[in-house]
Amino acid sequence: MGQASVSELEQQTVRRVYWRLIPILFVMMFFNYLDRINLGYAGLTMNKDLGLSPAIFGFAASIFFLGYMVLEVPSNLMLHWLGARIWLARILITWGLVATLTAFVWNPLSLYVMRFGLGVAEAGFMPGVVLYLTYWFPARYRARAVAGYIIAGSFSAVAGGPISTSIMTFLDGAGGLHGWQWMFIAEGVPTILLGLFTLYYLTDRPAMASWLTKEQAAWLEGELAAERAEIEQQGQHRLIECVLDIRVWLLAALFGCALVGIYGLLLWLPQIIKGMGDLSNIQVGSLSAIPPLLGVVGTIVVSRSSDKTGDRKFHLAAVYLLAAVAMLGSAYVASPVLAFVFLCIVGFSLNAGNPLFWSINASLLTGAAGAASIAMVNTLAQFGGLIGPWCIGLIKDSTGSFSWALVGIAGFLFVASAIAATMRVKPRETEFSGAIPSSVAH
Repeated sequence: MGQASVSELEQQTVRRVYWRLIPILFVMMFFNYLDRINLGYAGLTMNKDLGLSPAIFGFAASIFFLGYMVLEVPSNLMLHWLGARIWLARILITWGLVATLTAFVWNPLSLYVMRFGLGVAEAGFMPGVVLYLTYWFPARYRARAVAGYIIAGSFSAVAGGPISTSIMTFLDGAGGLHGWQWMFIAEGVPTILLGLFTLYYLTDRPAMASWLTKEQAAWLEGELAAERAEIEQQGQHRLIECVLDIRVWLLAALFGCALVGIYGLLLWLPQIIKGMGDLSNIQVGSLSAIPPLLGVVGTIVVSRSSDKTGDRKFHLAAVYLLAAVAMLGSAYVASPVLAFVFLCIVGFSLNAGNPLFWSINASLLTGAAGAASIAMVNTLAQFGGLIGPWCIGLIKDSTGSFSWALVGIAGFLFVASAIAATMRVKPRETEFSGAIPSSVAH
């Protein structure tokens, strides 16, 4: 077979895989983010209805991440062993149920329980999807594949604001329920239905894909096997490898610092904007859509540049540095308009780092060790989600303003940028002492 026909086969195969998998993963990611961040919109009226202070609301937002951390690594190992079709469906159905039942919380404790339960139910989804893509996309296509679905998080924030605030406004009082209760129901039930559809639609591996030709499946399996062999050329990675590899710990610290900003902004943005002027909930929802909309643009532009140049770490450092500077600008300017402009720059740059991080994370190790390392990095990084939203609430309670909270977030983003610029992405050849030689492994 000539080089031209091989290239044509490659293009056709990757295109078919992309359009088969990325759209449904996009929809999954849309509801994943929506069911996480809609608490921020609910807080516009729920806080008053339930008597929640900023600190209580911040803790409720943060405790989600504690539940998420509990089952993150076990969940990703279950996906590796049982297959993506069954395990991702399980995740979707259970988190949809919990998200829907959050409509019926009545005090701070019940809200804590449901947010913790939502974290437990969602555990493993993000790293699980990243692991799943390593079964389908060669490394050179992976950043664009990740970007293709991960921008759904930004789309969720874009559409989530107007959708959530409209439901809260127009269904308030219907059936004796508050508008925020209807919002949780309307945005939780579709996730359950999506989980049931996943059981029918997803395919675990290329060799099992009836929608690929034999030649396409054989080419894809061969490419992925060659990549695994290159990584494993000095040995098979054991599970302990992910604990001993310093890159895993550095990447977790990097993303944890970034998550302080990502989730702090996502969950508090509606209330930050509300504090900028006399705005209705629908106006707040519409303005809240602009920063994540720019995040979609940033994700596409930066991921394409990263794939074109082959660089991940310096692109990642640059976007976090820009986000940190813009966050400081938003904290210090007196004009609400300028403060919002800086928040828009934060939205553009902060979200653009996500596909770069996940591409690096997916390339560290292989096999069960790879699955564990992806989940371990994401688990350790959730300290950002734990401390970000809660600390913003505590600072708001103490100072009556969000300004010092934004300064704190900027500090974490500066640290993330520094780690990204200085960390080593590829392993040293001498760092395989813990690996099992291939000749022994087989």
